[in-house]
Amino acid sequence: MQPPLWRQLQLTAGALASIRAGTSGSVAFEAVEPALRPGVQALGFQVLRWLGRAEALRRHLAKRTPPPLPDALLCTALGLAWDPERAPYEPFTLVDQAVEAAKRNPATRAQASFINACLRRFLRERDELVAITDQEPVAQWNHPRWWIEKLKRDHPRDWQRILNADNAQAPMTLRVNTRKSTAAAYLSELEAAGLPAMRVGASGLQLERARPVQQLPGFADGASSVQDAAAQMAAPLLLEGLLPLKPGAAPLRVLDACAAPGGKTAHLLELAGPGAAEVIALEVDALRSRRIDETLSRLGLEAKVVVADAARPTDWWDGTPFDAILLDAPCTASGIVRRHPDVRWLRRESDTAQLASQQAALLAALWPLVRRGGRLLYCTCSVFREEGSQQIDAFLAHNTDARLQPSPGHLLPQSGGNVRGVPDNPSGDHDGFFYALLEKR
Repeated sequence: MQPPLWRQLQLTAGALASIRAGTSGSVAFEAVEPALRPGVQALGFQVLRWLGRAEALRRHLAKRTPPPLPDALLCTALGLAWDPERAPYEPFTLVDQAVEAAKRNPATRAQASFINACLRRFLRERDELVAITDQEPVAQWNHPRWWIEKLKRDHPRDWQRILNADNAQAPMTLRVNTRKSTAAAYLSELEAAGLPAMRVGASGLQLERARPVQQLPGFADGASSVQDAAAQMAAPLLLEGLLPLKPGAAPLRVLDACAAPGGKTAHLLELAGPGAAEVIALEVDALRSRRIDETLSRLGLEAKVVVADAARPTDWWDGTPFDAILLDAPCTASGIVRRHPDVRWLRRESDTAQLASQQAALLAALWPLVRRGGRLLYCTCSVFREEGSQQIDAFLAHNTDARLQPSPGHLLPQSGGNVRGVPDNPSGDHDGFFYALLEKR
C-alpha cells in the first residue's frame, strides 16, 4: 500500500537534515526503510536539485532560520512545490501534507503553525517570490556560488549548459557483458521484455525509462551492468592497441587503481577476453573492496582484489611493471551531480585543491610502475579543470618520459559529439568526465 505523503515528506526532510549535517546522500537515503526508500529518494533528489531555490524562498518567508529539522521540512515542501510544472503533486497538496508531517512528529510539532503560515503565504505570493529569487544566482542555478563562479572561469562558453544539465535527471545506461552476449542481442531481449532502449556506443544501451535492475533480463546472471556512457569509455581507451595479443604472448598485466565498486575492472576483463589480461583491482577501503568482489562474482569474472593504498606501492607492488594502469582518481564528482545531487551541497571550495593534491600524488606514485611503451589512463568524473587539464599539464611538465595520446579531455555532462569512444547518441546523454591517456616513451 502506498504510504501517506506526509510520511514520505517526514522521511525526505530527515534525509535532507542529515545531508546538511555532512552525511552523504547515499548514506542518508540508505537509512530509510527499504519499502519506502524509492519514493523518498525520488522526492529527495528533486528537493536537492532545487535546494538553492527553496532556501532562497525560505529566507524571504522567515525572518529567522528555523531549527534544522523544521527548516528541512519547510525547504522540502518549497523545493517540491515552487514550480507547479515540475511538482510531483499539486502545490496545495504538498503544503497540506507538509503541515500534517510537522504535526505528527514531536520534533517539529511546535513549529507546525510557523510552517503552515510560511507555506500558505508562499501559495498566495508564489509568482512574486519566485520573481524576486530569480535575481539570486544560487536560487537561479541551484548550485553554491563558488561552484557557479568556478564553472564560469573553467568553461566560459558552457557554464550555463553544465548547470542546466546538472539539474536534469540522468538516464539509466547499461553496459552489455560481451563475454555473454552482444549489444544487439541484448537490445532484442530488452524490447521483448517491454523495456525500450537505444544503442549508445559499442556495448552500451540507454533505457527509455529507468527500471529496477531486477526487471532487466539476465541481470542477476551477469548479462549487463549499470554504467554511464562516459564511464564506459575508460576500458576501451586503455586497451586500444594492446589487444589482440600476438600468439604465445603473455597476458597483459593491468592495474585498476581506486577500483571500487568494480565496474571498470569488470569492463577491462570483458573486453580483454579469457586469459588475455591479469587484472589487479586496488582499493584502499576494505568495505568498498567487497563491492568489487560482488560485481565480479555476478558477472562471472576474476581479478586479484587487493586492499591497499595506491599512493604507497611499496606496500603492495611486486616490482613487475604494468602494461596498463587505469587511475580513476578520487575527485569532487562535479561531473555526476545529476546522479548525486547532494554532492554540490556537500562539497566546499577548498575540497578541489585538496583532491587535486591527492590526484597529483597518485600520478607520481603510479607512473614509475608503467613499463616503457606502456600506458596510464588518468580519469576523473569532474568538470573542473584543476582536476583535469591543469592536472595533466603539470604532470607532463615534470615527466618528460610521458606522452599525451589522443584523448577526449573534458567531456561535459550531456554533451554530444563523435569523440572516439563517446556514444554517437543524438541526445548526447552522458556524465561529465575527464580522460587523458599517457604513454611512457
